[in-house]
This record gives sequence, structure tokens and C-alpha cells, in this order.
Amino acid sequence: MSEQTEDQARLKVIVADDQAAVREPLAAVLGLAEGIEVVAAAADGSEVLAAVAAGPVDVVLMDLRMPVLDGIETTRRLTEEHPEVAVVVLTTFADDESILGALGAGARGYLTKNAGRQDITRAIRAAGAGQSVLDREVQNRLLATARTKAAVPAPGEAARQPLPDDLTPREREVLTLIGQGLSNRGIAEKLFISEATVKTHINNLFAKAHIRDRADAVRRAIAAGLA
Repeated sequence: MSEQTEDQARLKVIVADDQAAVREPLAAVLGLAEGIEVVAAAADGSEVLAAVAAGPVDVVLMDLRMPVLDGIETTRRLTEEHPEVAVVVLTTFADDESILGALGAGARGYLTKNAGRQDITRAIRAAGAGQSVLDREVQNRLLATARTKAAVPAPGEAARQPLPDDLTPREREVLTLIGQGLSNRGIAEKLFISEATVKTHINNLFAKAHIRDRADAVRRAIAAGLA
């Protein structure tokens, strides 16, 4: 493989955090990871948008609380204007408002700053491949929120979105495990299959059931009595 081809194969990443003490070491560490090239480090959302416009960019590792333009609004603008760019949130905040706001704006991943380097690089690679990664704390919050909402559903809500009859038994198993908060790796280990196979089942499941994202999958699993 030529040097140019290898360079093109790398995921081009922006690290966005208003604290230089976080941003600069994180960019340096990620820059050493195989298959990742940090193309910019941004202190706020306006700098992220400028760097994406200068492109090319594959993934933005996004803090939420930033001056000028915060992470949620920046994610929303990227989703609308540059849908090919994936956003992975990395923040200290794991409250419902932050999680749902970021995922609703289009973030593909959500990690807290307790995540290790391997967790972060895994989430970046997953986002670059079109997959979602949520850390355990975030999954648990989503699960608790979804169960609370499912306990008092809007009139006819569950009936309006029944699971399709053509889901395979394996796809139902995968949905059940998503509803229980398992990551793709956890599902693979539970079912003794590869992560690539899990991703295939998830893609098929989401397409058949018109599931938007992992948070929606958790809600649908609970509404269907699978979790």
C-alpha cells in the first residue's frame, strides 16, 4: 500500500475541548493510535465548524460544555450540514438532558471522561464505520429513562410502533441485549459471534424496525417487553 493510500485510510479526527490541559494531551495520545490522524484541535464549536469546512474530517471527538458554541449545537449543525462527519461525545456530564440532547442532535457515540484510551479509540473507529458506542454509565441512564417512560406510555404509542413480523430470532436476541445495555462487543461475547456479525444484525434490525439509533432501540426493546 502506498504512503498516500495509507494516509487516506486513516480516520481524520478533530479533538474539541475548551480546556487545553485536556485537549492537547488527548490529541497527542490519539495521534499515536493506529489508523487515526488528528487533523485539528478545537477550543469551541466555531473552531470545529471551521476545521470541518476546511476538511476532510471523518470524526469529531466533542466536549459538550464549550464557550461560543457548545457541543450539542455544534453536533446539530454538523448533522445538518456535514452528515458524513460522525460525532463522538466525550464529557464529564452523564445527566439525561446532556445524553438525550447530544444523541438527539445526531451524536453517534457518547463517552464520559472516565473512558480509557482504548475505549475512546474504539468509539472513534466505530463511529467512522457508521456504528454507535455508548459507555456503560450512559447505557444505564438511557435504560432507566426508557423504562420510566415506558411505564407511562403516551396513548397508543407502543401500538403505533410494533416490531415487524419479519425480524429473525437472532435479530430479536440482539435487540433484547441492546435493551439490557450491552455494547456490540458484549453482544458478540454473549452470543458467541463476531462483532462484525453483530453489526450486520443491528443494521438489518434498525432498517426493518425503522429504529433511529441505539437510544431508540432501547426504548423499542422495553416497549416490546424484551428488556
